[in-house]
Amino acid sequence: MHEFDLVVVGAGAAGLFCAGLAGQRGLSVLLIDHSERVAEKIRISGGGRCNFTNRDVGPANFLSENPAFCRSALARYPSQDFIALVKAHGIAFHEKHKGQLFCDESSELIIQMLLRECDAGQVQRWQPCTVADLRPVEQGFELDTSRGAVKAKQVAIATGGLSIPKIGASDWGLRLAKRLGHRIVEPRPALVPLTFAPDTWAPFAELAGLSLPVSVSTGSGKLRGQFSEDLLFTHRGLSGPAILQISSYWLDGQPLRINLLPEANLADDLRAAKQGSKRQLDTELTARLPARLAKAWLGRLGIDPARAMAECKDKDLNLLASQIQQWELLPDGSEGWRKAEVMRGGIDTKHLSSQSMESLLVPGLHFIGEVVDVTGWLGGYNFQWAWASAAACARAVSASAR
Repeated sequence: MHEFDLVVVGAGAAGLFCAGLAGQRGLSVLLIDHSERVAEKIRISGGGRCNFTNRDVGPANFLSENPAFCRSALARYPSQDFIALVKAHGIAFHEKHKGQLFCDESSELIIQMLLRECDAGQVQRWQPCTVADLRPVEQGFELDTSRGAVKAKQVAIATGGLSIPKIGASDWGLRLAKRLGHRIVEPRPALVPLTFAPDTWAPFAELAGLSLPVSVSTGSGKLRGQFSEDLLFTHRGLSGPAILQISSYWLDGQPLRINLLPEANLADDLRAAKQGSKRQLDTELTARLPARLAKAWLGRLGIDPARAMAECKDKDLNLLASQIQQWELLPDGSEGWRKAEVMRGGIDTKHLSSQSMESLLVPGLHFIGEVVDVTGWLGGYNFQWAWASAAACARAVSASAR
């Protein structure tokens, strides 16, 4: 039987980073993954350039039933630490938007960096390799794998979430955690486009491809989310950063509230224009909004686009403004796991240590990365959670091995 200090199951962002750190701290480490290729989510992220972290990361950028859980790991491994590692490996990067950091070249450079870190720690990698069973035994765990039996003093589960099944997403970690007594916060797609019933969306389908900056919100109280980002109209619904962000907060039956012109008071502007403008209503509106969008809203409300501003009724202008700046609509669903960038929900943090990511129910068993009920915003936050939770685990297992 093969024996290791630490077995890491899952060779994605969190798993690779944890294995490399633990190996470099002197532990014997085995990294197992059921796929032939490692880190597929890194490979495809950020349009192939990997938004590997964000300059400004804090607990407020994450969703969880226990919002404070992520605080410790993020504080002890901040984004600046990972940025320093990227620099040390000579990887060029740039800031794209709101602190989001991307590789100048390919996301493959981040994967190769993580593999070099594993090599530096003499990590053994078994791929493809499946784990048929994992069970606690005296002084550790036994794993039945497709490459033989393994004994480990400690185990880290880094099997990720359910998003993008075509690249190998699996519920293995969730099933294992549940079997060992952990509660699972209901998994659902997050950072995902939202869809609408065909009859609801028919008037807007012709706007497919149109993008503009908006403010969007949903929910209420502590569960309210609000973002100012770009929105994209599609044939089936809405996408773009604004919708991906708000989708993590959206629940079935909740409407979205969208301000399509967030930097203005449209009602006041139109009433003022009525006093001195000789232009038609559609011309006045397209000075503020994309022409296709202006035309669609005038058509929806049955307002004559050729009407002279001086002849417009205040009630029509107020109605038009409220529809554009307080647009409320009810999604009927999302594009699902196929298009979701991450999973919301996962292993309940109630039975995990925020210091070490270790199970409070099964000593020596750790859960890291996306499999845990910690979900970041769009913009590099989920990768930073992978690095931070992996670092917390690696430090803890190294300390206990001494």
